[in-house]
Parts: sequence; structure tokens; C-alpha cells
Amino acid sequence: MKKAFITGITGQDGSYLAEFLLEKGYEVYGLIRRTSTVSTERIDHIRNRIKFFDGDLLDQHSLTNAVREIQPDEIYNLAAQSFIPASFSQPVLTGEATALGVIRMLEAIRVSKPNAKFYQASSSEMFGKAVEVPQSETTPFYPRSPYGVAKVYGHWITVNYREAYNLFACSGILFNHESPRRGLTFITRKISMSVACLVANLKWVPQNEIGEPLVGQDKKISIGNLESKRDWGFVGDYVEAMWLMLQQPKPDDFVIGTGETHSVKEFIQTAFDIAGLKNWEDHITVDKRFYRPAEVDLLIADPSKANRKLGWKPKTSFKDLVKMMVECDIKFVQKQIEGNLR
Repeated sequence: MKKAFITGITGQDGSYLAEFLLEKGYEVYGLIRRTSTVSTERIDHIRNRIKFFDGDLLDQHSLTNAVREIQPDEIYNLAAQSFIPASFSQPVLTGEATALGVIRMLEAIRVSKPNAKFYQASSSEMFGKAVEVPQSETTPFYPRSPYGVAKVYGHWITVNYREAYNLFACSGILFNHESPRRGLTFITRKISMSVACLVANLKWVPQNEIGEPLVGQDKKISIGNLESKRDWGFVGDYVEAMWLMLQQPKPDDFVIGTGETHSVKEFIQTAFDIAGLKNWEDHITVDKRFYRPAEVDLLIADPSKANRKLGWKPKTSFKDLVKMMVECDIKFVQKQIEGNLR
């Protein structure tokens, strides 16, 4: 039985990857930061099948200890400070976790399990102000946020350790990947949850991370740049690509995406159509607070290398992804309403 060690296992990507690896027969271990309230709802349904280790990407000793004790065959580094607006307000923390956290993990591997295979979660945000369209493995990076800059460091230090120490270390440059488990701070989930609240006629409205309701009593949803375009795919498809990278005879880096781009406005329109709601414009307020200090206007993947070498292609279309998220949130909101009525 192979052993896999996942950082960020309680997050969106980590939860889907843990499910995938358990189905493959792996023994799965997860790194959990010790806090007063540990959030595990994304993995509660498989929690009894996972072994956890306390640790933090900011603490070298805990990472080295975990790798030494587990002796994993594969390590997936998915943990990061990944919310881009927060990277502007907390740039140093973002650098510590998202950039230096990678070298701490690589050092833990080099010292304690140098034959382990390592996956680093790189990001399309590294392309930022993209210098070519679409973006491939050879496209130069031009990050436009502290998060994007930190991911560039994590990407290149992975390449460096592969070349300097002959580690089996790969980076997956994943374009935007979403699911019903996406956090409410992210635009796609904010849209799907807000639409679900409108369907329920605002009988229940969730709050964002600072306690503000997602939808106002005037049935308005505050959104930033409607014209930003992204390559959106389904996480469940993308975790397979992560795994496939570590099954190759030689380590390499791969762009993972759909090869299609859609604007935030298109996401909203599609979500409203799926929910049977009309006149989406009446419910959207463009709020400058949600604009980035340095905007990323257009991201679209060229996944041809992954198609060719990994045999990987996305299975979920843009419309099916939006449909999945909207329908799940409609069910979720309905459960909240029923629970409040009891």
C-alpha cells in the first residue's frame, strides 16, 4: 500500500485529492495546523480513513518530523495562503507560507525521504499580466499579486531542488479550479451561493469572512471586475492530473486547464440561467472594493503537454461546473432554512 502525505488536506483541493487517493488504495496522511477551531467539514465523510499530523508550513521541525515518521511515497504540497486579496493585506505571511513553506517541505524531503515523489501546487496566477495567449509551460511569468509572486518562488525552488539534488519534484501549474467546496470568499462560490439565496427569496443568507452578508436585503450582490476572464475547471478532474504527474518515469512540470476562458459576467449569467432567474443585471452591483490593486485580465491554459504526455483531459464543461455549484448551494440553502424552522 502506497503512502501519500497531503498538506492542505482540509482545503478544497486536499479533500478531493484525499478521496481520489483513497479510491486508489493509498494510505493517506494529512498535515493539520493546530488552532482553537480546526475546520474539517470538507473531509468529515472520510476523516476516519486519514491519519493526521500536527504541523505548519511555517515550522521546519514539524515538517521534517512528519516526513521522517510517515516515510511517504508521494507528497502533495497544496497548503498555502491562497486568497489573493488577503495576499495584498498580508504579504509577509503569504510569502512565509506560500513561498518559503515550499522550501521547508523540500528540505524535509531532502533530509528525511529523498526518494519520495513531490508535487508542488503552482498557479496560473504566476502568469498574471500574461505576455502571450494561451499560457503554456514556456510562457514567462509576470505575477500581479504577492500570492502570484510567492507561487513563482515556490515553482522555481521546486525546479532548483529537482536539478540540484535529483529529487523527483514536479509542479502542476493549475488554472482556476472550482467546486461546491470552494470557500465563500472566492468569486465563483460567492456567485453560486448568492444565486441560491435569491432562489430561496433570501430566507437565509450566509456571511463572508468579516461578517458581511453575501447578498444585501435589496437583493444586490457586490462584485468586482465583471470583465476578468479565467480558465475555470472542476477540481475533481484536476486532482487526477496531480497524481498522474507523480506516476511518470521522470519529473516534469505541466500546465493544467481547459483551454477555454470565460468572464466573471459569463459565470454570473450562466448561474442565473441554471437557477431559472432572470434579469441578472438587476442584482449585481460593481464595487471597487473588490478590484485588485494590480488586475489580472485574461488567463487561458494551453494544456496540450498534459494531454500528450499524461493522457489527461478535463471531463467537466464550464456549464456543468456552474450547474454543479449552483445546484449544490440551492440544496445547502434549503437545508439551512429547514433547520432554522425546526
